[in-house]
Amino acid sequence: MKICVIGTGYVGLVSGACFADLGNVVWCVDKDNQKIEMLNNNQMPIFEPGLKEIVSSNYDAGRLIFTTNLGLAIKSSDIIFICVGTPTSKKKNSANLRHVFSVATTIRKNIDKYKIIVTKSTVPVSTGDKIEKIISKKVKRKLFQVVSNPEFLREGEALRDFRFPDRIVVGSNDKKASKKLKNLYEPLVKKGANFFITTRRGAELIKYASNAFLATKISYMNEIANLCEKTGVNVEEVAIGMGLDKRIGSRFLRAGTAYGGSCFPKDTKAITVIGDKYKTNLSIIKSVIKSNEKRKTLLMDKVKKILSNKIKNKKVAFLGVTFKPNTDDMRQSSSLKMIPFLQRKGAIIYYYDPSGEKKEFAKLKNVLFCRDISSVCKGVDLIIIHTEWEEFKALDFAKLSKRKKFKIYDMRNLYSPNLMKQKGFNYYSIGR
Repeated sequence: MKICVIGTGYVGLVSGACFADLGNVVWCVDKDNQKIEMLNNNQMPIFEPGLKEIVSSNYDAGRLIFTTNLGLAIKSSDIIFICVGTPTSKKKNSANLRHVFSVATTIRKNIDKYKIIVTKSTVPVSTGDKIEKIISKKVKRKLFQVVSNPEFLREGEALRDFRFPDRIVVGSNDKKASKKLKNLYEPLVKKGANFFITTRRGAELIKYASNAFLATKISYMNEIANLCEKTGVNVEEVAIGMGLDKRIGSRFLRAGTAYGGSCFPKDTKAITVIGDKYKTNLSIIKSVIKSNEKRKTLLMDKVKKILSNKIKNKKVAFLGVTFKPNTDDMRQSSSLKMIPFLQRKGAIIYYYDPSGEKKEFAKLKNVLFCRDISSVCKGVDLIIIHTEWEEFKALDFAKLSKRKKFKIYDMRNLYSPNLMKQKGFNYYSIGR
């Protein structure tokens, strides 16, 4: 099939590369000239394990085309995927759909034959109706169908999630379009993926409801971890005991930092706005949002306590600063509040992240990026394990820091408290 993917962020670039890997000809379009130039020179604009290899092989095979010419890409394709960003609006918590509607207007100008227009961007209920209305102002209804096909890709695991999805959700009110999408995804269905067809509005809400529920699990477990610390219970044992109940499951029951990234923060906010629009108070999700924000403050309070409220001139090392491992995504990461807070209090911050130096900290005085683990930990007062990258899971702390009284705050519970105590370390973790 001939496919146009509009937007080359996490969703668009991964989806485009994987569709090409299934044998389709894919036009990946972006208005950012620099990004397209990078891709045409085999340079990745995002950090995602395995992505460069799959992009390179399909680009060389001629199945993957990168361009800024949206009109040409639309006319050359049968199926058009909208994969542009839908960030939180600055004045409200609702999703900003400016890019989606701008793309819809451009699509309208370039339809010369039957097209299936698929929204992969996370959008509020009824957005598909609005896209349909925009296009139908100038184009006959028989020449297009608007479908919702939400993505469920985890950053850092995106290639695997595309190739082996739990489910493929297609929201369509048209049998012809549904059949076409089923044929597109047939290679994945044959490998065991569930192909679920619902209404367009149903698919739009499934995405928001899923992310809000997963965010709820994270915030819930973080609050249980707070209780565990007060009662002398190990939160990991609680999580195991809960997770063995198949109705609950073990995934997303890990206590740690506040949830972050591109999806959970904006989607939990957006679904509450949708609820308010339809006069439905989504009070549980609103509480989750508040709990997640409070989480960042609680973590900072714990750091102050570990340092006995004597932060000035203390040397603090951060191992990882992204919101999760295997990605360079800094959006809503807890480190964005913690590092500036400690810096304002007079601490000297060193940080190392496998995905590289971060522009978010570039202008902060006494916040320094180190290129390896040994450099970042040398002579510090406190080591904070912020992100659970693989290379942080088996460290020899005795060799990393020669300072006798340094402390370790393990925000991801990567190490055994008993073992760390036996080795004589001043070790702190979450909910244990």
